[in-house]
Amino acid sequence: MEYKGLVLDRFQEDAIISIEKNHSVVVSAPTGSGKTLIADYIIKRDIEKGIKVVYTAPIKALSNQKYREFCQDYGKENIGLLTGDISKNQSAPILIMTTEIYRNMALTQDEMLDKISYVIFDEIHYINDIERGYVWEESIIFSKDNVRFLCLSATIPNAAEFASWIASIKGHKVDVIRHDKRQVPLHKSFYDSELGITSLDDIKEIIDIPDYKYLHGRSRQRRPRVNAPNHVSLVKEIKDKLPCFFFSFSRQKCQNFAFELSKASLFPIDPRIGPIVREKLSSAPKEINELKSTKLLRQVLPYGIAFHHAGLIPVIKELVEELFSKGLIKVLYTTETFAVGINMPAKSVCFESLRKFDGVNFRFLNSKEYFQIAGRAGRRGIDHEGFVYAMVNRRDFDYSAIMRMSLKDVDPIKSQFKLSVNTVLNMVNNHTAVEIDEILSKNFFVFQKYGKVDSSKKNIFSHKFAALTLKLGKLGYIKDGKLTEKGLFSSRIYSEEIITGELFSTSFYLDLNEYQIMLLIACICYESREKTEFYKTYHSEFLDNLKKKIKNDAFISKDRKFNHIEDLTSLIHPCYHSKTIFDIVKNTNLLEGDLIRFFRQMLDRISQVKQATNDMRLQQILKSCQEIILNCLRDIDAV
Repeated sequence: MEYKGLVLDRFQEDAIISIEKNHSVVVSAPTGSGKTLIADYIIKRDIEKGIKVVYTAPIKALSNQKYREFCQDYGKENIGLLTGDISKNQSAPILIMTTEIYRNMALTQDEMLDKISYVIFDEIHYINDIERGYVWEESIIFSKDNVRFLCLSATIPNAAEFASWIASIKGHKVDVIRHDKRQVPLHKSFYDSELGITSLDDIKEIIDIPDYKYLHGRSRQRRPRVNAPNHVSLVKEIKDKLPCFFFSFSRQKCQNFAFELSKASLFPIDPRIGPIVREKLSSAPKEINELKSTKLLRQVLPYGIAFHHAGLIPVIKELVEELFSKGLIKVLYTTETFAVGINMPAKSVCFESLRKFDGVNFRFLNSKEYFQIAGRAGRRGIDHEGFVYAMVNRRDFDYSAIMRMSLKDVDPIKSQFKLSVNTVLNMVNNHTAVEIDEILSKNFFVFQKYGKVDSSKKNIFSHKFAALTLKLGKLGYIKDGKLTEKGLFSSRIYSEEIITGELFSTSFYLDLNEYQIMLLIACICYESREKTEFYKTYHSEFLDNLKKKIKNDAFISKDRKFNHIEDLTSLIHPCYHSKTIFDIVKNTNLLEGDLIRFFRQMLDRISQVKQATNDMRLQQILKSCQEIILNCLRDIDAV
């Protein structure tokens, strides 16, 4: 079979045959093998038929990238984008959105979903994510019967189980398409500061050699101390295998490493890079060139060295991506978000470490995380082989953990289903008691535990649902099995539902102005981190009155989110007084990209409250708050 002048691989052909039979399809195939061509087939076919298709991505960066690609391929008029804070062309036949947006539409049974043929879940293995995995489960559970799914993932060891679950709860055929062979084979090695590029077995062998002093009782430390491996030394050894993605789990390290490599004099200045940089930034606000990250990037780019992470502003990330796509970047230091879906392979991939901080503890990567990143190595049609190098610090050496992670992707996808307040409120509002029992038995957790869906038996989620319903009843969100006015309000809020309800569906907000409401929204959105600093805060009578009002409310005063309200004046006060993001960045050590994300989260939350409330005055105030924030972000490209 040929498509767009290409002879399709067997797995692509099999997937398209299934799609033509109106089946759902789970595709498990290595990174770079051409999975997205299957999605492209659905999109091209259904645009021509005038049928809607939804493309979901796990992160906004991927949604934005796909939006640019699809606009170029199919015309801007045919593509819409929904990411919470951004809404473009909602009536378009092809809608790109974050998975959360689709889940919210499915949960509330949005009428638009009646017109959808397929929902494409890119990177479906995100269902494994402890924090967000339930979103993918709920998206499938609450989808309408007419909807079919195309689930794409690099590797799903238990794809058959996953497909059986979808088939059992949706009542239609789900085909599993596997493709195990990479077009560009991976050659995996490790890097030790003493042995250089080597094998895991060789590192184990030298570590296992007993220390002479240890054997004679003069040393408590068995392993002699060896310096941690150095990224510059590794790059020196692989100069014939560039370009390279060098992955680090620290944004600051990405920048530091780029600077250190530029000082090592490994690469000559490339005269082609300067003119591209100047042209790209010529139309950007002059303040961008004053940012520390921009100054550092302009310092390292001439040598073909760059860094890329979520803390950068959009135009800077775009510049790096454009230079890389032109083949002008030799080494790109980047965080793991660059491994998610972005179609930019390199000849080599390096890991600064095989351990990461997951928000609670430092841990080794699992096999899915390792292969997601490693899979970026090897350019189809250019390289005969991709190269993967992982730096190993002997201090953290664990042979069995590293071997399990890097040998084969063996980690199955597992249910992370949990009942949120929003889910419970919408279930109470939209379903009968019998339907709720059935829904509670449809999650992947129950299927994995019992091997089937059985609504006649109570399960752990039946008890959790009952407990949450009781709690919501006591708080005044549910009464006599129905949602109260406050409950209806919070059913349209998709996180921090209760505190948002207490603030904006009671009388609490009635005498507040735009500045005070912005401070409340900021407190809800702000994610506190130990190392975050605020250099200048702004005291005012409005702040004092708001703090007093919070203190006097028995429920709201217990929420720790409002402990940061004074710190957050350092961001909200200048924003309210028409300062730009470039002024605000001077008040904190937050990276400019993190600041943009924070304000965009505020826009998303304001939009939710605006749609949830029936109070015309509050809607007007919220509209004013949106305009204030958009003015603050006026010099930043949305995509």
